[in-house]
Amino acid sequence: MKHTGVVFNIQRFSIHDGPGIRTTVFLKGCTMSCFWCHNPEGRCAHPQIQYYPERCIGCAECVDACANKAHLIKNGAHIYIKERCENCGHCIDTCYSGALELVGEKKTADQVMEEILRDYAYYDNLKGGVTLSGGEPVMGGEFAREILKRCRDKKIHTAIETCGNYKWEKLANLLPFIDLVMMDLKHLDSEKHQIATGQSNERIIKNARRLALTNKPIIFRTPIVPSVNDTVEEIGEIAEFIKSLIKLRISNGFPDSPDCKIQYELLPFHKLAADKYRSLGLEYQAQHLELLNKNKIKILRQAAKKSGIQLI
Repeated sequence: MKHTGVVFNIQRFSIHDGPGIRTTVFLKGCTMSCFWCHNPEGRCAHPQIQYYPERCIGCAECVDACANKAHLIKNGAHIYIKERCENCGHCIDTCYSGALELVGEKKTADQVMEEILRDYAYYDNLKGGVTLSGGEPVMGGEFAREILKRCRDKKIHTAIETCGNYKWEKLANLLPFIDLVMMDLKHLDSEKHQIATGQSNERIIKNARRLALTNKPIIFRTPIVPSVNDTVEEIGEIAEFIKSLIKLRISNGFPDSPDCKIQYELLPFHKLAADKYRSLGLEYQAQHLELLNKNKIKILRQAAKKSGIQLI
């Protein structure tokens, strides 16, 4: 049986998704809808059409290619009617200017591993490996598990970037083949978490505690988003919670050593995803937010350090 999943990007030579030089595999589908999400193309589980109007030359080839009349030329301008689109991708092959792109492709584990192994020589020499990201990679189920297992068989270091919002059993199914877990902790207040992400944080908190009871290295991450969690009090609360998880791990018999260390990382908000939202026909609700200055980030890092935990 061939394990398949929908992948929207495979990024080689990545340096931001775990230690060393890595290949990051981005899976489509997520359990949350954070309004500032940097990968909005990862939310939906199926392939989608992205439309970049500034690239369109008005050739009208896509009009003839679409059976659902999702593409029209009116007064010399191209109009894309997203509601009619079934994301079949037939129009993509006719778009010579690159105004239409298909984001997300159904792949087998064999196809993904073929790309991963192109850089096999680098993983060991540069202390890197493979990271599954998204979207939410844990929702990739057996497809994600098969990729992680094959990497483990090849002695390739494995990591996942996860939001933590799912039943524990889904993560537990992958853990035997994961060397590092990077999990977001966006807010400890469940109501504020619900407003910002569309989901409460109850499962995330429970999963963070259960994960702390294992010996897996963990990097908890907080994307610092203005108006969401950019106060000294909010970051301090998250840091104290992580401190309690470290104590929980030690009480469970695992020392706070490099092999099973729990760390914390603050990730400043940015607006690099604005064009992605526009191309997907989505409203970018974070457009009005101001970027954090270096002094503010420094203050928030100091607030986290007061807990005594290790910051990256």
